[in-house]
Amino acid sequence: MKSSKREMEKKSEISCVIEELSMVVIVKPSEENHEAAHIPTKPFLSLCYFVLHVLDKIGPTMAVLRQDVYQNIKRLELMHESNPTTISNLVEILKLEATEGNARKGSSCSKAFVWLIRALDFTSSLLEILSKDPEKKMEKAVEESYYVTLKPWHGWIASTASRVALRLVPESKTFIDILKNEDEEIDMLIQKMQILVSLLAPFLEDIHCILRLYNLDKLKST
Repeated sequence: MKSSKREMEKKSEISCVIEELSMVVIVKPSEENHEAAHIPTKPFLSLCYFVLHVLDKIGPTMAVLRQDVYQNIKRLELMHESNPTTISNLVEILKLEATEGNARKGSSCSKAFVWLIRALDFTSSLLEILSKDPEKKMEKAVEESYYVTLKPWHGWIASTASRVALRLVPESKTFIDILKNEDEEIDMLIQKMQILVSLLAPFLEDIHCILRLYNLDKLKST
């Protein structure tokens, strides 16, 4: 038992996320049955906390995005805690707010969910770029990921703040060294990053299908 505990402590965050994500089953809606769509709440929120850790490792330049992610996680957690039985499926939140006409209003859980998905898109894109080219300049990798995943949905203020932050990101080697375990070889970390991205891609695509079903895929910031 002690040995297995030590092994658990040695696991990197990426290893833990790979294990959890490999067991998550997303059910996307079919043409015949929209009601079948299912996104398990707790595993999804665990994945979002991993995004927070990645943003922390990039550094204070990601503070604004990190704060948004944190607030959106807390919004969904509060909804889940208020009714854990019926909100074990995140799609139930989307259905509820769509029925009430609140999905696109104010600080809805639906909007929080949309922006968490986009943060996951950003993280997946960044890990994919660095896993293909670990020596790529971090500023360039973050910029490419941002322009593909977040910029299309940001207003002028958010875009301007992001351009300033891009100039202050750490070197890619520094980021990768922080991301891996102390005794882990870089090649092993790169391999894990590639595995994680291969799991995230279909996971996120299924969720985007659900966002399109509820007309939330084109939601922009104000």
